[in-house]
Amino acid sequence: MKKLLLNFLAITFFASCTKYDTIIRNGNIYDGTGGKPYPADLAIKGDKIAKIAPNILERGKEEIDASNMAVSPGFINMLSWATTSLIADGRSLSDIKQGVTLEVFGEGGSMGPLNEQMKEDEKAGMGEFKYDIDWTTLGEYLESLQRRGISTNVASFIGATTLRIHEIGYEDRPPTDQEMENMRNLVRQAMEEGALGVGSSLIYAPAFYSSTEELIELCKIASEYNGMYISHLRSESNQFLEALEELITISEKAGIRAEVYHLKAGGVKNHHKMDQAIAKIDAARKGGLDISTDMYTYIAGATGLNAHMPPWVQEGGYNKWVERLKDPDIRAQVKQEMTTDTDEWENLGYLAGPDGVLFAGFKNSDLRQYIGKTLKEVADELGKHYADVVIDFVIQDGSRVDVVYFLMSEENVKKQIQLPYISFGSDAGSLAPEGDFLKYNPHPRAYGNFARLLGKYVREEKLIPLEEAIYKLSGLSANKLKIKDRGYLKKGNFADVVIFDPAAIQDHATFANPHQLATGVHHVFVNGMQVLKDGEHTGRTPGRVVRGPGYKK
Repeated sequence: MKKLLLNFLAITFFASCTKYDTIIRNGNIYDGTGGKPYPADLAIKGDKIAKIAPNILERGKEEIDASNMAVSPGFINMLSWATTSLIADGRSLSDIKQGVTLEVFGEGGSMGPLNEQMKEDEKAGMGEFKYDIDWTTLGEYLESLQRRGISTNVASFIGATTLRIHEIGYEDRPPTDQEMENMRNLVRQAMEEGALGVGSSLIYAPAFYSSTEELIELCKIASEYNGMYISHLRSESNQFLEALEELITISEKAGIRAEVYHLKAGGVKNHHKMDQAIAKIDAARKGGLDISTDMYTYIAGATGLNAHMPPWVQEGGYNKWVERLKDPDIRAQVKQEMTTDTDEWENLGYLAGPDGVLFAGFKNSDLRQYIGKTLKEVADELGKHYADVVIDFVIQDGSRVDVVYFLMSEENVKKQIQLPYISFGSDAGSLAPEGDFLKYNPHPRAYGNFARLLGKYVREEKLIPLEEAIYKLSGLSANKLKIKDRGYLKKGNFADVVIFDPAAIQDHATFANPHQLATGVHHVFVNGMQVLKDGEHTGRTPGRVVRGPGYKK
């Protein structure tokens, strides 16, 4: 009797003890490993996960009933362009509403290192949203974001394009020996500041001018710090397989892990190449190379009209580009190349066709009337050849002009989702359906990429089980990036936690009406602090810089 009384008193004591900041009760734990879910409570203390166990007896200052909900690690956006949208609005609303807790930057261009000319160019290229450039190196940029206040964590690759501009500018030539050494040193500095590796985007000028050997030399430095090479391939269409082979060669020669950004086979005539590409990746992996991929969950991509013009006309940057386009003879030559299929450069406009190019954003307010219209519709309306519209708009807008290209097949999207080494990235900013963000139409992936995976492809089409999707959104991505203490629900890890309804999570953004937030995510914690509560943003900004394996304090 005495023993029973003591046990009762002990249980009563612990039950009344407020030991944790937050306890998430009665949820189904998807721990990020890909294993089957299990029922348990999860306790958070400070910025860490303190305990995961059935029926935690202690109390929390805050408690959440997660009955019938999935409790998972925060999702990792492997390709984010929230570099400036987070300066404009640190809430990261469109991604937080989908469960994203880490934004990864650096697709070719990174926000550092900058020299004085690059800073001036950045200021000149700003639209209606202006901001202070209070950084020089990549590490300083990330720290600037954290000081300003952001709701998501942030990390970045150093951009090979940025390195090239820093040392060579926009010229089409190889680096001198001294310039190459300077670029190597900049990679070393960035890796020690916490960069994840080297990122490239090789269809665009001036990145297009980089040789394979140049990229190998940069990657050798990143490899010394256990970094990764991640690349928008030199071609995702006519030379897709050859471009993939280049990435594999860089991985082998530099001794570095490598990932293909937004895997795709662009253009109907190239759709069949996906099977060959997957076979090539699988063979490289079996041969001992660590090659992986990521993707977004749509059949259209988004970039600029620069991807509809030959790289030679863009040499020297935007001003030189426009100067050439104003020359009648050069204009005629560019127009001829724009309307001709080629293996020499990535002509996305030709592959999509004028009815497969959708205008998304302009700097020039007079041109915004064309947002949401196809290139063919605008050409018909203006009574011009579609190539002339492209050239005129680039000149008139003061920018490359934001457009959407319809290029991929749904069959390939589904095939890719099932690859064991695929992760996911939005390839977009993190926005909000308000203010200046409404002045352009982003690709719907900015609002729906991750919710679309979990709603359309997991729940509705059952392509992969939910636990596998969550693993690809969290643990797998953290493994690739060599990020410590994140990506898994595990005692001692940072408390980046998402609570969502698997039966209800859904994207709503469309190409016609993209500014629509996803639904079904109820609560999100970043570093132990709740940033989404009952589907509403709390206004908190606990996001931090997440650094790569080479970081030296």
